[in-house]
Amino acid sequence: MTSKASFDPWVLLLLAWLLALFATLAALFIGEVMGQVPCVLCWFQRAFMFPLAVILAVACYRSDFDSWRYALPLAGIGALLALGHSLLYAGLIPQRIQPCNATGPSCSDANMTILGGIPLPLLALGTFVAIAILLLIIRRRTAQ
Repeated sequence: MTSKASFDPWVLLLLAWLLALFATLAALFIGEVMGQVPCVLCWFQRAFMFPLAVILAVACYRSDFDSWRYALPLAGIGALLALGHSLLYAGLIPQRIQPCNATGPSCSDANMTILGGIPLPLLALGTFVAIAILLLIIRRRTAQ
């Protein structure tokens, strides 16, 4: 009897959906319950994460392993936005090119943290990258 250390593509798809769902619910909780207004870059990242939660839910329901074709671009673009936001937060991108206006919340403010100092942009980056990796594994395992 041999044991296989690999996951079924459906389990990987479910994990990708759960990540997107958790990130979506967390963003809504932070904004609506905690009252933390998202910055411009957070809004753009939400524009790519929120549809992932819906698309991957439908893909799980239909066992659509080709969903990587339309979910991976969303995860990739979201990851690039989150990377830029993380670099801005870390101070590696100059403040003068920050996309946030003077009246809105800052993209690099100390309020951009949760759970004792974990930067929200870095959490978003990790989530987008994890979803993208899961989708790439699904692609590889289901390729004909």
